[in-house]
Amino acid sequence: MGRAEPGSETTLAVENLSTHFFTRAGVVKAVDGLSFTVARGEVLGLVGESGSGKTVTGFSILGLVDPPGRVVSGRILFKGENLVGAKPERLRSLRGARIAMIFQDPAMTLNPVLRIDTQMIEAITAHERTTNEAARERCREALAMVGIASPDERLAAYPHQFSGGMRQRVTIAIAMLHKPDLIVADEPTTALDVTIQAQILYEVRKLCRMTGTSMIWISHDLTVVAGLADRIAVMYAGRLVEHGAVDDVLDRPRHPYTRGLIDSVPSHNRRRKRLRQISGMLPSLIDPPPGCGFRERCSRSDATCEAMPEFREHEPGHWVRCFHPLADEAGA
Repeated sequence: MGRAEPGSETTLAVENLSTHFFTRAGVVKAVDGLSFTVARGEVLGLVGESGSGKTVTGFSILGLVDPPGRVVSGRILFKGENLVGAKPERLRSLRGARIAMIFQDPAMTLNPVLRIDTQMIEAITAHERTTNEAARERCREALAMVGIASPDERLAAYPHQFSGGMRQRVTIAIAMLHKPDLIVADEPTTALDVTIQAQILYEVRKLCRMTGTSMIWISHDLTVVAGLADRIAVMYAGRLVEHGAVDDVLDRPRHPYTRGLIDSVPSHNRRRKRLRQISGMLPSLIDPPPGCGFRERCSRSDATCEAMPEFREHEPGHWVRCFHPLADEAGA
């Protein structure tokens, strides 16, 4: 199969997506008016602090938001088909086959009482007809792809016989079994050591380039995103605050929040000096302050920021939601 260049066609288009949770304390606007696209073969890095709405975005795409949460508005167009409001049977036919998700916690994916081969073969036969031996061979190849030695022995094991990192590698292998059109990866390499992480990132990148698989890589690790993604979208309090090519955003950040995330990376801090951090905390998503959600933590805020800034194209392909964007300065 030939190499698939990003941008040739759109795999996913999220338009004005809002996902809210209706609790006794009030309505939590976890995702509020989110829009982005992912092209065929492209990797989009979705970054931000915990609580910014990254994981809820991924769950919304796959139709996995449970009550009291629900998608209240917007469209999720997967290869032109709107998944918002789609029947459960249709979503089940897509999940695992055409859209896969890699969860941060492998316990959400693996059944503790079933052998690995049983779970992987079922993942294949649930969506296509094939012989047991052909399915087993695909399982062997997938395990080898993520760096698991002695795949025949490992296929006969149970999840409790693996380390946490090994279980995560199995879940990544399961997601790759069908070579899906889209993979949503929720910090899948957090529990892995650096060597295995680099191997998996290489295999993921190769899969996207060679098969045209699109990927949304959810992470707080800017170092991983810098080496993997084509574009980066920075989320804060349920909204995008900056979006553009990964080099543009990380080398020339325009939003003060993006600048703060970059400055918080340990490698950007001087030895024997306190680590730099963003002061304050995320605002409550039940009763967020008016205007820019970041203004109470931002040194550049003024009375203008009491209104909500529009998401504007600061330069070609580089979008920022800020009244006072930063000038050119070294980023990552």
